[in-house]
Amino acid sequence: MNLTGEFVAFFILSVMAIGGAVFMINFTRVIHMALALAFTFFSIAGIYLLLNAEFVAVIQVLIYTGAVSILMLFGIMLTKHRDEEKGSIAPWHSVLSFIAAGAFFGIVMWIIYRTPIAGEQVDLKQFGVARLGEAVFKQYVIPFELASVLLLVALVGAVILAKKEER
Repeated sequence: MNLTGEFVAFFILSVMAIGGAVFMINFTRVIHMALALAFTFFSIAGIYLLLNAEFVAVIQVLIYTGAVSILMLFGIMLTKHRDEEKGSIAPWHSVLSFIAAGAFFGIVMWIIYRTPIAGEQVDLKQFGVARLGEAVFKQYVIPFELASVLLLVALVGAVILAKKEER
């Protein structure tokens, strides 16, 4: 196996992304969950950089890491949280979960290594940022604007629900 800097960077970023996702699932405080999710999003942006998709990496940081994390933090600040005790988990449940996750990982890796990936070289100038912007703002402008209105309505709805909860 050829150990290159790109492979090492991919390995570190992928472990960081998976670790952030696992921490997000296992943390009990919502603020820690939001920070772990932002950490995962940053790691995924790094993977995009390794794939020479700089535009997608910047969009990943701006939209997901920035906007979604900030939206989650506003949701946390606007709502009241009560500390609830978790019931004790049976020890066999943790063992079964670990075995199931390991089996899933093994199956995914087996499928990845058994699937032939053949493709032809593509001219990257044909699929640039200018072409993407042209498609978004000419061909898909209505769905783009509808998505932004939907996000705004969701934000206003979250604020209204948080205010009703205070009363």
